[in-house]
Amino acid sequence: MTNKQKIIYFIYLHRTGLTVTGLSLALLLYPLFEDNPYTLGLTNLIAINAIVVLGLNLFIGYAGQISLGHAAFFGLGAYGSAIATVTFNISPWPAMILVAGGVALVALLLGIPILRLSGHYLAMATLGLNFVVHTILLQWDEVTGGPSGFSGIPYLSFGSFEFDDEIRLHYLLWGITLLSLLLCLNLVRSSVGRGLSALAGDEVAAAALGVNTRNAKIKIFVLSAVLASIAGSLFAHTYSFVSPDSFGIFTSADMVIMVVIGGMGSIWGSLFGAALMTMMPEWMDMFETYKDLVHGGILVLVLMFLPQGLITGLVEMVKTRWALRRQKDAAA
Repeated sequence: MTNKQKIIYFIYLHRTGLTVTGLSLALLLYPLFEDNPYTLGLTNLIAINAIVVLGLNLFIGYAGQISLGHAAFFGLGAYGSAIATVTFNISPWPAMILVAGGVALVALLLGIPILRLSGHYLAMATLGLNFVVHTILLQWDEVTGGPSGFSGIPYLSFGSFEFDDEIRLHYLLWGITLLSLLLCLNLVRSSVGRGLSALAGDEVAAAALGVNTRNAKIKIFVLSAVLASIAGSLFAHTYSFVSPDSFGIFTSADMVIMVVIGGMGSIWGSLFGAALMTMMPEWMDMFETYKDLVHGGILVLVLMFLPQGLITGLVEMVKTRWALRRQKDAAA
């Protein structure tokens, strides 16, 4: 084996670790080249959305289930942290952990009955969950602030060091996003991830191979809810304000679109989908009125021409062309 082949083999063998390292370095240096608070604020929002989408992709792309109500867990995390810190004077970090535990319990209690459903029935059940949570956030004025929202939420901090500007928040939010990314990458490469992939392919066949499909679906549902809760808490402490409009059914729909566009069953695609759909409103200010229509149109086009998602579809195209090229070279 030549040195060149050894290098290529090393890169292929450690491609995931090298990619994560490269992304980490790029994010570490990014504020040195881009110090515009508005741009940094946008990338910070991408980090928050990416955490939700990573968890949702585990549930949709790997477990083969469907959820149209993940904004409910996002909202419970945000309002839970807001109420815990402002109303009950609990420190933000412990509050975030307590709220994530509470959301995990809610997801477990709800997941046991609703995950008996599948297909459209499961989609409608999760959509109903989102509608109920959104209605509670909107109507329970004395606790949530109602339509006016909830303000005065403190920033996250370590001692006297507060994450109160965009650069500090960049490192905090992307640090947590990278940890979530590593968690998901390791999970899908483990025996649990292989079981989930089997479940997504064929639930009956997975059960025949010894996968406890019911437990697997519940566990991944709870994990995705916890990630959404953490993202919601970060959202609340980043912007110091939350309102019910940020956690409605259209937010859930946007999250599903992020998963589908990035690629169902693609962890890296989750980051791409979150980035694309978060930045898109900034690129089409003139079409703000038709935002939902444009999002729907993009989703339809992707499903028609690249049903695996943009990232997964493009990777498959490259692999196919590379294989055909090698076949021709071998034949020559």
